[in-house]
Amino acid sequence: MDKTLTALRLFNLSLFILFPIAWFAPMARAGLVKMWFFDLHELSVVSSIGSLWETDIFLAMLVAFFALIAPMLKITLLAAIHFGPLGSNMLPALGILGKLAMADVFLIALYIVLAKGVGVGTVETAWGLYLFTFCVLLSLLITELTKHQLKDR
Repeated sequence: MDKTLTALRLFNLSLFILFPIAWFAPMARAGLVKMWFFDLHELSVVSSIGSLWETDIFLAMLVAFFALIAPMLKITLLAAIHFGPLGSNMLPALGILGKLAMADVFLIALYIVLAKGVGVGTVETAWGLYLFTFCVLLSLLITELTKHQLKDR
């Protein structure tokens, strides 16, 4: 078996562990006051969905889809391609799912910029934002490398 494909499989499978860690990790912290749009001092993907659920169910479901469902569906389908049940003809759909997951990173970054611009205290990015961004970008990279790997066969 090709070593590159084996490495891609392992990196993809590692995302089944890394994404859930990123969902619960702190993405932003408020210094003096709570983040007014979430009523929280510390923001994670899961806490933001919970807070949004109380005020805007549609937005909470949208963020849950972008942050939780789309990435997990993508890595599950990619694993199915890597291990055989699905063919490489599913790869274009995976690119779309990856872009949807990236939308959540931009949404969180926008919240941080808005909070900093309002001047309600300090808002600092935390390690969870970097981990979540890394997971999304790694997933996109694995998909692209898998496309090239399977095309060369």
